[in-house]
Amino acid sequence: MDANPILAETIRGNWVENRHRGAYVVMDADGTIIASAGDIERPIFPRSAIKSMQALPIFARRAEGKFHHTEEELALACASHHGEDDHVATANGLLTRIRLSAADLECGAHAPTNAVAREALRASGAEPSPLHNNCSGKHSGMLSVALAMGVPTAGYVGREHEVQRAVRAAVEAVIGESLTEDRCGTDGCSIPTFAAPLRSFAYGFARMATGKGISDEIGYAAKRLFDAATSRPHLVAGTGHADTLLMAAFKGRLMQKVGAEGVQCGAIRDKGWGYALKCDDGNIAASQAMLAAVLLKLTDPDDQQRKLLESLAHQTIKSVRGAEVGELRAAQA
Repeated sequence: MDANPILAETIRGNWVENRHRGAYVVMDADGTIIASAGDIERPIFPRSAIKSMQALPIFARRAEGKFHHTEEELALACASHHGEDDHVATANGLLTRIRLSAADLECGAHAPTNAVAREALRASGAEPSPLHNNCSGKHSGMLSVALAMGVPTAGYVGREHEVQRAVRAAVEAVIGESLTEDRCGTDGCSIPTFAAPLRSFAYGFARMATGKGISDEIGYAAKRLFDAATSRPHLVAGTGHADTLLMAAFKGRLMQKVGAEGVQCGAIRDKGWGYALKCDDGNIAASQAMLAAVLLKLTDPDDQQRKLLESLAHQTIKSVRGAEVGELRAAQA
């Protein structure tokens, strides 16, 4: 198997300290490849980059019709949020309305990712709860799906639970691939994650962005989720995060979501293109630099968008004292 190309480099002083290999593909909903580099057939775990796909059963199993999810709750279902006040309040609001609580979440508890929120929680003397987990929006949505289906909420993270069967079927429907037991693991928030070729996730995002090749019902659900996420980007990540900054700058044109271990997926909505990218060594910052280089070429950015993308494609490395000591930069494939 040939090595993937070097798509980013870490420079310290006058020396290349690290070279980051990866692969990416941009596709349209007909399966035409717009741009690519590296092995796009290699299966990858998409992790949190496909939360919008995993949220589709909110519509497919009629949870949205029964519980009337707000646009904020739909955005949070697509999120890896930072545990800021509005993130916690939104997840808690849905749980309260469906007569459940944080105790019903099976994602586990961790401190807020956002430093200000983390310090505020510590100062209050309270302990982190599952509401602070970056996946609490997705899990709240899954609990609503369980209730709408009339199945037990307990154990909803299990691979054989009806909720996870619905999630798996929804992802398969949009990516056009079977998710098989021989390429399955458990995500950090305890739900199943299935590996599939990198190109299949780009294809899925293109189909979600356009409605082509998928049912009208799934197309409607995808548009609702994309609209909610792109119009409320702070709920999808948080203060200062690249996903939030990018979607805010592109004003609905770009659906963008990071996943653990250097995965980036999304859609250039006005062009009808989906994309998927994986940094081989799992470096998130390097994957952001790689993504920014791709988006600079393909999104026709305005001056504000270009400035943001260039700042991600060329990230300054500073010492603890604040001196500039290097750069993480995108490399040409």
